[in-house]
Amino acid sequence: MADKSQQTQAEPGAFRAVLTPHRSLSPTGFVILMVALSAISFVTGLAFYLAGAWPVMGFFGLDVALIYFAFRLNYRSGRLYETVELTPARFTWTRVHPSGRREQFDCNPYWARVNLREWPDGRTDLRIVSQGRELAFARFLTDEERRTFASALRGALNDARGGTRI
Repeated sequence: MADKSQQTQAEPGAFRAVLTPHRSLSPTGFVILMVALSAISFVTGLAFYLAGAWPVMGFFGLDVALIYFAFRLNYRSGRLYETVELTPARFTWTRVHPSGRREQFDCNPYWARVNLREWPDGRTDLRIVSQGRELAFARFLTDEERRTFASALRGALNDARGGTRI
């Protein structure tokens, strides 16, 4: 979960996590991939051109352009992030979309409950429930990362409420 979130605790009972989608291909890797695809496409297109099938060369350029734009859209969606901030007085969840639009959910931590649904096939769904309101979040995390984060958030909520009382 180290790639997906950053957790900090500045004061007793405080918890902050920043959740970000994982991108397996670095910007340098993207450049290398595009150069390799362009070279392969150019050489193959040139072979078709020399064989007399010159219209095929344009299609090889088109597929490289489509792959480039698909990756650019993927990287743009990777700018999405969510923050979870918890203090003894307040629970705040914020999602910042790639466009800059923000969504926010606030509640009292005493009323908040972490709900992790698990299906038989291993899929999970993470939600925070408070006073009849329910919010699904961390959808871009893997199922195991959601389980780990749910456990950490439950512990942080328990600490924010003052620990376990008997």
